[in-house]
Formats: sequence, structure tokens, C-alpha cells
Amino acid sequence: MRHAQRSGPARRLMHRMAHAGTTLLIGVALVASPPSRAGGGPLGIDHQLSYDGSGIWKRSTQLALLDSMIVGEISCGLWEGGETRIGKTCWQSIDASLIAGVSATGLKYAFTRARPAQGGDPNAWFQGGSHYSFPSAEVATVSAIVMPFILEYGDQQPMVWALEALPLYDAIARMKVQAHWQTDVLAGFALGTASGYYAHHRDSPLVLSVMPHSVFVGLRRTW
Repeated sequence: MRHAQRSGPARRLMHRMAHAGTTLLIGVALVASPPSRAGGGPLGIDHQLSYDGSGIWKRSTQLALLDSMIVGEISCGLWEGGETRIGKTCWQSIDASLIAGVSATGLKYAFTRARPAQGGDPNAWFQGGSHYSFPSAEVATVSAIVMPFILEYGDQQPMVWALEALPLYDAIARMKVQAHWQTDVLAGFALGTASGYYAHHRDSPLVLSVMPHSVFVGLRRTW
């Protein structure tokens, strides 16, 4: 019943977030390089950014964000279990990140697109092994992790929307180090968003479906 009551607001939140997030990412991608540089790729917006691996754009910072988010969702799920609101949302986040990560990896092997650092041609698709630019698995995973929380709490706690800054940062950072094209990060964002939406609207998290009664009692309650 609770799921049915929130489906309408959640769907509206999803539509607003997807539109705003995609528009913002496209805008940043277009503004991030000199206007004189021609674009390419499927949407005509792909261009190689000048390399910047310093400061907040360092690869180590990108990995620290991703690792912290994965550890955070798993720790939350184990601590809270699947019976509380926050606990169930954490498990949905785990589901979403797994779905997004596996899906992105499959697409990488299917399209084998060359990264910006692998020749600078945004139209170089189906290049074979070691060319795994499309889509961005990291942006997909980060987007997937935050989406269940936005859908669950966004209508009550507007500040939760600030979580969208995380996939936005990751998208820009991946382009800054010439690891992805603009359409790579947009596809990753869309994939992660869709995975989070799917995971949030399941009655029971996929990972918990192997547990008795599809529930995991959190460590917080067993201590």
C-alpha cells in the first residue's frame, strides 16, 4: 500500500530529475571546452577536453568517492537490515549499483569504443579489446547508488537532491582525465538512473530475495 501511495510522487520526481540532470550534464559538457572545437559522436557533442588530473580531478579522488559510496551502501544495508525504511533503501541502492555496473560492463564489451586518450576520435567504435569508453561504468554506478535515496526521500527532504552533485562531479572528472566522451557519461547517467528507478520500485530488493521472507535483520537489531 505504501508503495502504491508513493508511486505517483516518485514518478514525478523521476521525470524532473532525469530531465534536469541530463540537461545539466549536456550543458556542462558543451561549456567545458573551447567553442571553436568541433564535436562528434552520436549526438555531435563529443570532444576531447584538455587533460587535467590535478586537484579534485585526480584519479585517486575519483576512486575514493566510488569506493566510499559502495562501502557506505553495503555498511548501511548490513547495519539497518531490510525492515526499516532507510535499510530497505540501502539494499535498493545495492541492487541498483549491481545492475548498473553489470549492464555498463556488458555494453562496454559490445561497443568497444575508443577513449579520448586512445586516439582522440569520438567516432571510433567497435575497436576491439581494451577500448571500453562507452558507457561510463563509474558514472552509472554513482548515479544508481544515489537514485533510490532521491526517490525515497526527495519529496520530503529537498536537500537529498544535492546527492546529484556526486554523479555530476564524477562525470566531469572522467572527462577531465580523458577517460570518457560526453555521450559516455550521459549514457552512464541514464543507465544508473534507470537502474535506481527499477530497484526502488521493486517490492523486495533483489539481493534480499535469497533471504527467508526476503528480509535481512540488521546488525543493529542483533546487538
